[in-house]
Amino acid sequence: MFNDIGPLELLTLVVLAVLVFGPDKLPKVIQDVTRTIRKIREFSDSAKRDIREELGPEFKDFDFEDLNPKTFIRKQLDNDELGLKEIRNGFDLKKEMAEVTEAVQSADEAPSGSGAATAASSGSAPAKIDMQKKPEKPAADDHPPYDADAT
Repeated sequence: MFNDIGPLELLTLVVLAVLVFGPDKLPKVIQDVTRTIRKIREFSDSAKRDIREELGPEFKDFDFEDLNPKTFIRKQLDNDELGLKEIRNGFDLKKEMAEVTEAVQSADEAPSGSGAATAASSGSAPAKIDMQKKPEKPAADDHPPYDADAT
């Protein structure tokens, strides 16, 4: 429950409890808190037991941890009936990226037929496509759009 509390935080909580409740009342407060936590655990256990009894023998392997969405999804993804492990293991990202890079580089090196015909008729070299994103520079007299609702 409190796995991430370090010694410094624990010491701070103890000092704060002594200051708030005083050294005389602190043992009584600790007893009341532990008694309340024990009652809550007993109530939770009895509620789980009642639910299991009401569900019947079909749900003997039912675990309340399955109601947590993360646990449910993790169990479903680890289930081998869907074949997701084969799909996950069969996908090689480096290989796919190498194929895409090779396709882009071969497209840059080999001019297309229509571009070569146009370049031959005009007498100039074919235009190379620039695939890098560059911000468009607005003209000197262009003003950014004005939105009255945004101001």
